[in-house]
Amino acid sequence: MTELPAHVDIREVAMRDGLQIEAPVPLSAKMKMLEAIVATGVKEVEATAFVSPSKVPALADAAELATELANFDGVEFCALVASPNGAKRAIAAGLHSIEYVVSAAAGHSRANVGRSTAEAVAQIPEITAIAHDSGATVEVIVATAWDCPFDGPTPQHRVLDVVKAACDNDVDRLAIADTIGTTTPRRVSDLVAAVRPLIGDIPLGAHFHNTRGAGLASAYAAVCSGITRLDASVGGLGGCPFAPGASGNIATEDLVYLLRDSGVHVDVDLQAAIEAAKVAQTAVGHGLPSALLRAGDRPSGE
Repeated sequence: MTELPAHVDIREVAMRDGLQIEAPVPLSAKMKMLEAIVATGVKEVEATAFVSPSKVPALADAAELATELANFDGVEFCALVASPNGAKRAIAAGLHSIEYVVSAAAGHSRANVGRSTAEAVAQIPEITAIAHDSGATVEVIVATAWDCPFDGPTPQHRVLDVVKAACDNDVDRLAIADTIGTTTPRRVSDLVAAVRPLIGDIPLGAHFHNTRGAGLASAYAAVCSGITRLDASVGGLGGCPFAPGASGNIATEDLVYLLRDSGVHVDVDLQAAIEAAKVAQTAVGHGLPSALLRAGDRPSGE
């Protein structure tokens, strides 16, 4: 039997990945969401994205939201960027941790950021320099690491090429992302095994969507393969605009339930995560796919 790690860090992504395809939510409602999320005990939160407001209107208030982050202690906030200009905006807004997404699949890269994968990779050195010159850290997230909605299965060598380029440019962290929710445990284990020898001591995380019902199983496979940092979203809020029928990210509370009962410690409190999911559901005005939001924790018998 695989020995599981004693602890897994969860990065809460509802504020960015969760809201990106929603109608714009007022800043006041976002702050209620963020307060509820921080109350779960989570140590890292993806707060927003510094991208084109015309392309992602739901996150057009990134700089305004960033001014509120100093009010929360004990949480590391990060923001997604898609270009050097976005990195500069994030740093100017006070972020000390940025994420740069590179799609390993050519079709998704063109649709998502209007550049080829090679062109996106070519911006890694500048974005890393912008972050490091300001004392910030940078993470490269390899999107469509398993499948692309336009190109089909992503050849593993394309993922490894992005990983090598990121490592060569001294990024601080890496993550592999199942952008459209198609992967399965076997494929997760295979890719993690291929990536591991290339990255040395650089921390590796993973991001899964539950579009086809395999998100939690894939997250568990990642943990069994030694991954100790996973993204999740309260309520399962979010999804990729290019994934037909996307049901969103793996739900934070569902992931906590699974890991807790597997003997893996997490910083997130389950009941607080369920309450945060309720706040998120109110903010967006529609139901969310989380199983724990619907069914709750198991009966205590007390």
